[in-house]
Parts: sequence; structure tokens; C-alpha cells
Amino acid sequence: MKKTVLRYVLLLVAVTGLATVGAYMEFEAYLDRPLPITSTVLLDVRPGSGMSQVAQQLAEQVSLTRPRLFTLWARYRGYDTRLRAGEYELVTGMSPRTALAHLMSGRSVQYPVTFIEGTTSRQALEALWQSSKLEVTLQGRSDEEILAALQSTFTSLEGALYPDTYFYTSGDTDLSILRRAAERLNDVLAEEWESRAPDLPYTDPYEALIMASIIEKESGLNSEREQIAGVFVRRLQMGMRLQSDPTVIYGIGSSYDGNIRRVDLDTATPYNTYRIDGLPPTPIAMAGRDALHAALHPSNDTFLYFVARGDGGHQFSNTLEEHNAAVRQFLLNRASSSSPNP
Repeated sequence: MKKTVLRYVLLLVAVTGLATVGAYMEFEAYLDRPLPITSTVLLDVRPGSGMSQVAQQLAEQVSLTRPRLFTLWARYRGYDTRLRAGEYELVTGMSPRTALAHLMSGRSVQYPVTFIEGTTSRQALEALWQSSKLEVTLQGRSDEEILAALQSTFTSLEGALYPDTYFYTSGDTDLSILRRAAERLNDVLAEEWESRAPDLPYTDPYEALIMASIIEKESGLNSEREQIAGVFVRRLQMGMRLQSDPTVIYGIGSSYDGNIRRVDLDTATPYNTYRIDGLPPTPIAMAGRDALHAALHPSNDTFLYFVARGDGGHQFSNTLEEHNAAVRQFLLNRASSSSPNP
């Protein structure tokens, strides 16, 4: 009798053990079984979300089964405290286990916004405010208010941002990106100023930034930037006016229609370098590192003039006579190329 009871108890223990092992193995298989994801799914883990909320999102968006059991397992393993807020891509082949690991990784979706060299700060702001997934907090603010929000020492927003591609995550603010762009500009400008060539006609880095913005607008080829910088630097050193068309255009503002007329060259504005001596009061565009480097490392040739050839490059000249001849030649070439064939 005693032996029979003992056998029964041993059998019950064995069956229970086998059931437990079976349940454990089945649950492990569940954790590693691919979710029914047929295309990329974006899952947004909001700040403060708990594991039960995330499990419910997984159930709704990628058909996770047993969300309560999944939540208990995750809490037992301590994963509930390691969730990272953000927007995540769940892709084909992910299992409940790998999906949760991805949500704990912090590798949330990154969105790009690009500030382009040679464009204005206002154009950069428009690109920024059109970006998806970004929280806009500064739209409608004046340049002065934006500078104050950036805690910038610049007196003008123009030129205060560095042209580059910046990545952000869903919910980031426009201010956070602008701060990065302003800090990047300050860092690059300081680095280039530190390694500048000797005997340059700038009193401070800001004047070099102004010059770099003009070079950015004048140059169509990277290979010519130092030559263009050389022309403008020599003009400053000799007391000649810069006579840069892009500065005139910037001074005209929104009324510019694509043509510079004689009246525009004769009209005095703070940016008309045909009428003012030296540099304009602020940059006229965002300048990248190459333009900054050129402004601080101008060529050592003797050119004082240049004219656009029409192919993105320029013809450089030492004297006004040579320059005028080049202007006539390229005007003639343009006229002949635009004329109908006989």
C-alpha cells in the first residue's frame, strides 16, 4: 500500500515537472516566435509609458498575443524600468523578445533636416518648421526673440546657424535643433579663426564670418573659393570697395526680381558694397567650413577682379582693363549662345 502511494506521488511530481518544463519551453518558443509583421510598423513609446501600456500597443499594432503574460515576464526580468521613450521601427522577423530589446535600446527613428550653405537663416527656419514630427515653438517669433532663446551673443540671426544636416527624434523641438546649429557655428568659427593666416584685415571672427558668407554666395566652384577670398581680402587691404552683387541683392530683400539694375547699384543700403566701404554689417547667408576656411586662408595671387564665365567658374584679372575685356568677352559669348541659329 505504502509503495503504491509513493509511486503515485512520484508519478504526480514527474507529471507536474514535465508540465512545468513544457510550459516553460512553450513560453520560450512564444518569446522567440516572429510576430506577424509584414511591413515596417512605427511604435511610439511615450514618456512615462509602463510595460502594460507598451504590451497593449504591441498587441494592437503587431498582434502580440498574451500581453498580460508578456508584461509579467518583462517585469520579472526588470525590463519594465529599461524602456526608452521614442518612436521605433518594428520590422519583419522581430519576435516579442527582440522587439522589446529594440524598445530598450534607445535606437529610435531619426529624422533629418538640412540647412544649406548659401541660403539665409530665414530659409533654414522655413525648412525646419516644415519638418515632420518636430515640435514647433518659435514660429512667428522675431529674429531678436530667436537669438534671445538661443542665448546668442550675435546681433543678427543671419549667419548665426551652421549649414549641415541635423537629425532629431519625434517630439524634439525646433529650439533644440537651432541650439545645435548655433553651437556648431561657434565651434567651427573658433577652430578656423585659431588657425587663420597672418595679416588678415579682420578685427574679429565675426568679420571673417561676414566675408565667408559673401564667398559662399559668390563661389560656384569649391576650387575657386580661396581665389575669390583673395580678391576681397586684397580689396579690403587696399581700401577698395568689395562691389559684390550678392550683398546688393541681400540689401534689396524680398523685392529682388532676379535682376540688378543701375538704380540698385546707386541706391545706398548697409549692404550695397558698391556704395559702402569695407564689409556689410552682418553675414548675408549661412557659411560652411570651406567658405570660412577660404576667408581665413585667401590665395596669395594678385587678382583684384573676377567675372562669372557662365559655367559656374570665374575669370580672374589683375587690372581693370583686363577685367573689362573679360566682361565684354563673356557678355558676347552669352549673347551669341542665346541667339537663334541662322
